[in-house]
Amino acid sequence: MKRLNKKNKVLFPVLIILLIITFFLSLKFGAITISWTEIQSSISKWISGDELNLNERIFLQIRLPRAFAGVLVGASLAVGGVLMQALFRNPIVEPGLIGTSSGAAFGASLYFVLGSVIKFHLGEWTLPLAACIGGAVSTVAVFLLSQNRATGKSSVVALLLMGLAINALFLSGVGFLSYLARDPQARSITFWNLGTLSGANWISVTIIGIVTVVCTIISMRYAKQLNALMMGEDEAIFLGVNLKWLQIIVITLNVLLVAVSTAFMGVISFVGLVVPHLLRLMGGSDNRFLIIGSAIVGGILLSMADLVSRLLLAPAELPIGIVTALVGVPVFITLLRKKQYYF
Repeated sequence: MKRLNKKNKVLFPVLIILLIITFFLSLKFGAITISWTEIQSSISKWISGDELNLNERIFLQIRLPRAFAGVLVGASLAVGGVLMQALFRNPIVEPGLIGTSSGAAFGASLYFVLGSVIKFHLGEWTLPLAACIGGAVSTVAVFLLSQNRATGKSSVVALLLMGLAINALFLSGVGFLSYLARDPQARSITFWNLGTLSGANWISVTIIGIVTVVCTIISMRYAKQLNALMMGEDEAIFLGVNLKWLQIIVITLNVLLVAVSTAFMGVISFVGLVVPHLLRLMGGSDNRFLIIGSAIVGGILLSMADLVSRLLLAPAELPIGIVTALVGVPVFITLLRKKQYYF
């Protein structure tokens, strides 16, 4: 495989600078605007152990973890999108296509409606755990049901079609639970399914950060095999790619990236679909470039969307999924109409 071209090497510093700018804007602005002096003093007082005022506590306990969550969740969803599009060799595939997001939504809805009856509580971990289990169960179901009985292998087409079926099944389950739910429960299901970063804290940021960094590093190890797969399954096998093992690895990475982020922050759409498209227009289809580039651009996009969700109706807050859909749909339609390209 050839090295990354000069254009891509120049593009990375520009994207990193944009990410840093977006991150600091996310720190400063919101329902309460925090000055740069307060940001500096809060960090100094945190280091020295001095008492913090209200704005400084808001910055350290709410605004800072939320800014990190925006970057990390955006990165994880975008990298998941790259992996799924490469595996299916289809640029309109998104990370939740194999049932991960719908399964997580079903798990969360089940907790909202039946949590008090089951009486299984692990504090703030109960909802993320229920969502994560739902996402994992749905994805495993897709993988097992798509396997050929004779060969024990799963074709890309079978995975795609089974993913659509399982998505429909779990989304109907979410609809049924919403129908059964009382008003507060139904509102919780609706709000969670639209996504929000308002629940970000240092524990969730740490877990999402570890999963995102580790999965992105592992993804880079398989970028060359995904590049080979772009030429077709037969060509990839001829080049020494173990197709079944690659499917297992990529699907596992996608489940971890999407399920963990969705478990803590709810369902956030279009990031994993739009970001890889934007990167292909900027620097081509080399998955080594797309994985790293999408992690950066995903962080930029979701941080900007979160900033808009906080400021548009301040002091009220829009669910971030509404903002990403409002931005993602026109961008995606424009990309498809202006430039028709395929793997």
